[in-house]
Amino acid sequence: MKDNRKYAEELLAFINESPTAYHAVLTTEGILKNKGYEELKAEDKWNIVAGGKYYTKINDSAIFAFNVGLGNIEEHGFKIIGAHTDSPGFKIKPNPEICAEGKYISLNTEVYGGPIMNTWLDRPLSVAGRVAVRTNGLLPKTLFVNIKRPIMVIPNLAIHFNRQANEGVPVNPQKHTLPLLAVIKDTAEKNEYLIKLLSKELKVEKEEILDFDLYLYEYGKGSIVGSEEDFISSGRLDNLAMVHAGLEALINTNNQGGVNLLACFDNEEVGSSTRQGADSEVLPHILERILLSLGKGREELFRAYAQSFMISADLAHAIHPNSTEKYDPINRAVINGGPVIKVSAAQKYTSDSVTAGVYEMICKRAGVPVQRFVNRSDERGGSTIGPISSTHLPIRSVDIGTPILAMHSVRELGGVDDHGYVIKSFIEFFSN
Repeated sequence: MKDNRKYAEELLAFINESPTAYHAVLTTEGILKNKGYEELKAEDKWNIVAGGKYYTKINDSAIFAFNVGLGNIEEHGFKIIGAHTDSPGFKIKPNPEICAEGKYISLNTEVYGGPIMNTWLDRPLSVAGRVAVRTNGLLPKTLFVNIKRPIMVIPNLAIHFNRQANEGVPVNPQKHTLPLLAVIKDTAEKNEYLIKLLSKELKVEKEEILDFDLYLYEYGKGSIVGSEEDFISSGRLDNLAMVHAGLEALINTNNQGGVNLLACFDNEEVGSSTRQGADSEVLPHILERILLSLGKGREELFRAYAQSFMISADLAHAIHPNSTEKYDPINRAVINGGPVIKVSAAQKYTSDSVTAGVYEMICKRAGVPVQRFVNRSDERGGSTIGPISSTHLPIRSVDIGTPILAMHSVRELGGVDDHGYVIKSFIEFFSN
């Protein structure tokens, strides 16, 4: 088994190759293929066998990978790790070019999820995503683009014109978060500037481009930081850290029981109500198709549900040393203190005494520490895919995650040891 530092370095490489949910799926798919996993397409008949390794994709931005053990599924059930591929940020609108003062080209954007918007200012940014290209049929061809150079920045207003800048000035998402792309040298340049850029990057005629799903991302790579190199500083730790951890566990365990499955949904940051999100029937359909392909019926499916367990894996809040008053006085987590069991009386998390006990035993068997987090009673907390998935599947579930600071910032801060700890717990989960 690798040491924690090696796991952290591999996480940073994974994130660097995954600037959008589409690229997270592509990166995951490449790793799965190298490990002998076979793609199953929704439109094809699934022929699944015991001992087989498979994956399927939904709308290019969600991926579900699983391996099949040698036991009876109705007796062993499903072991599921759930995560999500998307992160908060900015999506580029259609017809995005905005010309200011006859000289500047900026791009019109809208907020995706709940980013800390001012952390995106004054940073070199790039763009990545999916492009739909014309074909002879009804469905367009999809191409994936990642412009691997810093092509834009969202400039701050100088403090000379904004004397209250250090007192907390609201950021208007329509006015203050438009990235500056270029200075116009020829007035003709401003027309379809982005489409021309995509055309050149993808080597297709601009007339062939029908539409796009494009997102901004911070161009700078993540790094291991701290005087003792304790921390991981990177964008998109939430939630690619859990995608990477679940994937690492899946491909490095020998399944002798039922079905081990990694479910990487999209659109968690905007409510999960899409066909590739957790608030859909995508996971129940996949589980049923697995059973049917193995020659089982709905009776065996329901029996399998009763034997199943899901770890809903999303990042957790570490206590901030400069704002300790914002946290519960007892149930607070620290970076590199181990994965965190998240608890909520309002059922924002699925953890209860039984499922939390299961994960605590998993951590003890794996030899890793474990923590608990509960919000202050007067602070409104967030939620994740666990409670949403539980409304579609009658499966026991626990919500956990590694603790980070600056959640939803363009650059979050996690722990080197924590990432290794959670991988080891996931390997223990899939192995038994």
